[in-house]
Amino acid sequence: MTKWVYSFGKGLNEGRADMRNLLGGKGANLAEMAANGLPVPPGFTITTEVCSAFYENGRKYPDALQAQVAEALHRVEQSMGLRFGDADAPLLVSVRSGARVSMPGMMDTVLNLGLNDETVEGLARSSGDARFAWDSYRRFIQMYGSVVMGVPHHHFEDTLEQFKRANRVEDDTAITADQWRAIVVDYRHIISTHAGSEFPTNPHDQLWGAIGAVFGSWMNPRANTYRKLHEIPASWGTAVNVQSMVFGNMGDDCATGVCFTRDPSTGENIFYGEYLINAQGEDVVASIRTPQPMACARAEAGQHPMETTLPEAYAELLRVRSVLETHYKDMQDIEFTVQRNVLYILQTRNGKRTAAAALKIAIDMAREGLITQEEAIQRVPAASLDQLLHPTLDPKAERVQLTRGLPASPGAAAGAVVFTAEECEARAAKGEDVILVRIETSPEDVHGMHAARGVLTTRGGMTSHAAVVARGMGRVCVAGAGSIHVDYAAGTMTVGTHTVAQGEWITLDGGTGAVYLGRVPTIEPALSDDFNTLMGWADAVRRLGVRANAETPDDARTARRFGAEGIGLARTEHMFFGPDRIGFVRQMIIADDESVRQKAIAALLPFQRDDFASLFRIMAGLPVTVRLLDPPLHEFLPHAEAEMAEVANALGKSVDDVRARCAALAETNPMLGHRGCRLGLTSPEIYAMQVRALIQAAVMVEKELGKPIRPEIMIPLVATQAELATTRRAAEDEIARVLKEEGTNLNYYIGTMIELPRAALQADRIAEYADFFSFGTNDLTQTTFGLSRDDAGSFLPYYVDHGLLPRDPFVSIDRDGAGALVRLGVERGRQTCPDLKLGICGEHGGDPDSIAFFDEVGLDYVSCSPFRVPVARLAAAQAALATRQKAGQTA
Repeated sequence: MTKWVYSFGKGLNEGRADMRNLLGGKGANLAEMAANGLPVPPGFTITTEVCSAFYENGRKYPDALQAQVAEALHRVEQSMGLRFGDADAPLLVSVRSGARVSMPGMMDTVLNLGLNDETVEGLARSSGDARFAWDSYRRFIQMYGSVVMGVPHHHFEDTLEQFKRANRVEDDTAITADQWRAIVVDYRHIISTHAGSEFPTNPHDQLWGAIGAVFGSWMNPRANTYRKLHEIPASWGTAVNVQSMVFGNMGDDCATGVCFTRDPSTGENIFYGEYLINAQGEDVVASIRTPQPMACARAEAGQHPMETTLPEAYAELLRVRSVLETHYKDMQDIEFTVQRNVLYILQTRNGKRTAAAALKIAIDMAREGLITQEEAIQRVPAASLDQLLHPTLDPKAERVQLTRGLPASPGAAAGAVVFTAEECEARAAKGEDVILVRIETSPEDVHGMHAARGVLTTRGGMTSHAAVVARGMGRVCVAGAGSIHVDYAAGTMTVGTHTVAQGEWITLDGGTGAVYLGRVPTIEPALSDDFNTLMGWADAVRRLGVRANAETPDDARTARRFGAEGIGLARTEHMFFGPDRIGFVRQMIIADDESVRQKAIAALLPFQRDDFASLFRIMAGLPVTVRLLDPPLHEFLPHAEAEMAEVANALGKSVDDVRARCAALAETNPMLGHRGCRLGLTSPEIYAMQVRALIQAAVMVEKELGKPIRPEIMIPLVATQAELATTRRAAEDEIARVLKEEGTNLNYYIGTMIELPRAALQADRIAEYADFFSFGTNDLTQTTFGLSRDDAGSFLPYYVDHGLLPRDPFVSIDRDGAGALVRLGVERGRQTCPDLKLGICGEHGGDPDSIAFFDEVGLDYVSCSPFRVPVARLAAAQAALATRQKAGQTA
């Protein structure tokens, strides 16, 4: 019989940390902690396989599940000396989700389950505190009503706020037992009114209602959005953890909190977190009350650190901190409760952290001997390095500070203020920079947070929803800026005398928590010693080379600063759009007189030569791959009347003549038209000029620097062997003429882009005339799918959302389609030429998952945008380590 339920707790642990796929991360870690003697309240885990069966069978449970749950619940009763549903000694439980990877706040939780009008009295008697018992009951009704019965939570909150105002009560802890009793009556009336049914009083009905709600929340909109953003398959499912309750809201010797074994923002090896006296867990996360710091060293005037208020529990927590970090060998995010000075651990998981923190933690732990250098390389998500490479606020820039909150997620961001996640997403889709401003965020805001440049909240601490999710996403976040008044109805935020309306700009400094009026200038980031250390470790193990796509001096210098080993793609058409040269380009294209065309081409040659010389100087002997002109012609044609008049004047023609010539050159589908090598074949003088400029520049810079220059000439959009053979011969003829004129020799390489399916299929024949291949996966993806990446954005999200495609194929390589063609091109190209150099220069060159594929198929290098170079270096190292590990497992 299939085992659907696994128990955990003192004396019985049926799970382990390595069973997270079956038990979810939470259930696996609870069992692991209990097995190691840590104070974990007993409970049981319903496996992720039940979740899969639940959805596969029309939301029905396996036949044996109910009996296995009853047996596991009985074990919890025995362990606690309490009985579920008993009026005298009631056992209360929490029901919480637990996927194999952490999805903070995305799914549902129910606490204090098992209370009704009888058991609440038993809890009051056994605890000796009626106020605590009725407070717990109202919490349960509110949470159950919202999570399980679908009653909007604001109905409960509004009722409580009205009561507090009417009775002049500010803090929940000041509400008496009789007052909570009255609020419970109101809450149950809210449920009957809005849910159309009564609040269930049978604890077993409550339990199965909560279990169903947690499984159901796996497919709620916010969880679906989170999984999409973090590429978590829906097929994984969630486990459900049922655990005996311990109470942080029984008095001043009780508390609840969240802590991290290291600082999740900076990575410093200091105990970090927040707690609340006389509270339950949701009070910390939801920021209902202002949390207090853990340690005296982190406390400010007027604060009450746990180190002094609950010293015994704090000392025990320090011990647990050391045990967990040593055991898991990673920074831990711990949830805890103190009940009458006794510490209980409710959860541990690898803590979410900023990229800077991940970097520092990995380096420090390697130096401390907790992990190896190879493990440190694998600990830092390659894509997260993007957070470290972008600008910060210019300290010399003038600014008007509106207020200051908590520096919840570092970096700097400026944008237009918006107040809803929907508005945020809509504006961002139009290319606008936006800042999401909320009183507090909730999981329903996750799509807006992802679309935003930054997040600003008026409530919440460093472990609030906004802080944790923003850090995980790499978004700037300032939390708990309490001096801001947000008026959603009016669409304004007010600080003192300043009112900022929706659409007006603010700037966030996630490093200090400052909020500024308007847009503040930024400066480039400084890379830390930890960054350079990790990159050095990564470079020592990676096999793939990393180059950059760059055609401007600024891009080339940025690429070198980030460790690029050359240029893998310099797009020459991007060099032609300058105001000093676009006119000559238009004359070259439009002229129907050969002498006029040659004159325009001759005028462009010195510009090209200077462009190439700049790149060669910056790269100082590293390879520079220059793609010859590959424009859809429509990009260069004049469109405005003034542009046409300028070209007409230069050519000595009428505007009507130019307009007619443009109409004749227009193409129905220019991306599949007269471009690439097709243009080089029909107008060979254009490629000849570019080759001449390239070789002249290489010879000149080689003499300047006294070191070999390695120009690589790349011929684009080749589909046949004949195209490459003809174009190569013409290029070599021009190179020979230039070298004869210069009286020197030069090592050069001529290759091609493999960006058409036919080229991949014919790679063995094309390789006869190529020194290298560079896979242009942007066009290869377009031509494989038969779609335009410029237009596919209107429907590709639908494909991904509905499982028609696993991912956007322009973001991560489609292994079964375009990827299969890359693999085929590699195999056939090297059949002809075993030493053929192979690279990739599409946008996939900066995507970690794609890089893993390119390492697998045997490419020599990837080329990506300058700011993605560190990402590619780390991803290439991680791919190499994964290959070694796989080889070791199969050996």
